Amino acid sequence: MPACQIKPQDKKAFIGSVGKQLVKSHGKKKYYRTDEVKKAAESCGYAVDIHCWAYCFYTSPSDFEALHAAAGEVCDYVAMKTELLTDLADGSSFSLLDIDLSWLEWPDIDLSSLFDWFDLS
Repeated sequence: MPACQIKPQDKKAFIGSVGKQLVKSHGKKKYYRTDEVKKAAESCGYAVDIHCWAYCFYTSPSDFEALHAAAGEVCDYVAMKTELLTDLADGSSFSLLDIDLSWLEWPDIDLSSLFDWFDLS
């Protein structure tokens, strides 16, 4: 599998594990800093070549863009986030207009099974 690729079912486990670590270490935040996401993914034992998925889920769009620009990489935030949300939502629909919302702000997608460890109320 090429770098930055991960199976849909593995994305769920990855995003859930990293999210749990982020909340444990930094509390509930709308967006996390890229260094916080990196540390959380590393502490969960995930390879650096898939951290990009956590960055597009837990960081702000501008932080995602800045991180990749600084590394000289071209990653499409909207395309990655759309793919990730489709995989996480198991076919549920969402508005592309809402793609820049933080992980805490999606009212149309039931992610409760992914975040069963986290009280979303």
